[in-house]
Amino acid sequence: MEHIRDDRPVDLVAALARARSPRRPGPDTPAGPAVRAWPGPPRPIPEAGPAHLDLRALLRLSLAARDASGRLRPTPSAGALHPVDTTLLVGPGCPLPPGRYGYDPLRHRVHRLGTAPDVTPPGVTAELSVTARRTASHYGHRAWPLLLLDTGHAAAALLLAARALGAGEPEIRLDGLADTPLAAVHVPPPGRRDQDPRTGGAHRPRAPADTPAPHELLTRRSTPPPLRGTPPPEALRAVLTTAARAGGGDLRWCAAVGAPRPGLVEASADGTALRRRAAGEARPTLAAWAAGQAWLADAGAVLLAHGCPADADAPHIRRTHLRAGFAVHLAHLTARRHGLAARPVGSWQQADLGAALGAAPGRDWIVHGLALGTRHADEENTT
Repeated sequence: MEHIRDDRPVDLVAALARARSPRRPGPDTPAGPAVRAWPGPPRPIPEAGPAHLDLRALLRLSLAARDASGRLRPTPSAGALHPVDTTLLVGPGCPLPPGRYGYDPLRHRVHRLGTAPDVTPPGVTAELSVTARRTASHYGHRAWPLLLLDTGHAAAALLLAARALGAGEPEIRLDGLADTPLAAVHVPPPGRRDQDPRTGGAHRPRAPADTPAPHELLTRRSTPPPLRGTPPPEALRAVLTTAARAGGGDLRWCAAVGAPRPGLVEASADGTALRRRAAGEARPTLAAWAAGQAWLADAGAVLLAHGCPADADAPHIRRTHLRAGFAVHLAHLTARRHGLAARPVGSWQQADLGAALGAAPGRDWIVHGLALGTRHADEENTT
């Protein structure tokens, strides 16, 4: 089995090519500690004062574990391995003194790492990096796409938590230009609109009118398979539209549906209707491409993010996968609001969707997916 080292630079282009190949991972290896070993004593996050960002609630609604095993969290992760590590740059307007902190999601505590840069804006900037060993312990050479998708999900979870708490609208950096941190989310205190100088061209999603409630975020779980039952057209259109709006310009979105008219559908340009992109039953092929997860062949629908050609460079690979995880996370909430069961699907091999539809090979690969159905079952927070 290939071992991934966290202290060694990764050739992301080669790593993605290996992950897309049919080669199977070897036996599991030790995942190591579930949390980065931050130095110094753990500190509780104080209660927020007037006009402060409620940092304790923000992290509770987005990244914190809610059971002793660490599995139950608002943010999904491939294999429930949770490789994303969070460093907090705290500025004015927070209950913690300004500085740099490491966050422990198992104990919901922080470790002070040092002072923050002079340009640290009000509120908090969560810098997201990964401990690759955790995911590689189970997925081996397939780990790197999953690590990036998990990071995108974590960024979206922070965005939704900020909106639920009425904080300033976050700025999200998912440009893929840096290998560490992979992403950053700046959350201003309530009423503030300061731009984080480190994320100069950062994406600031428009705050929706239907702001999520805290309980929606804590009860969002990935439904275990099977996920049967075709979603109503209006619900499927809403999920596709949410994903397309959040996914950026490098990705395209469609959904595989079954009877009575099996095929691929996508949202119209204005997001008001569904249109057919291709005819024919695609779900059994998707099941084979998704690490042989046979249950996908019977899913009510499968939302697909696709793009990221075989010759993409490392920033493009990072950007598309981060964006895909981010958009699928928001689409998952939309699916739940429409009464659907949903489960992210992150591991894809030989999933050249463009070639399967008659286009040039190597140009249009599946990056991420979200299985949808109308059946509800016991819930578990794994992808």
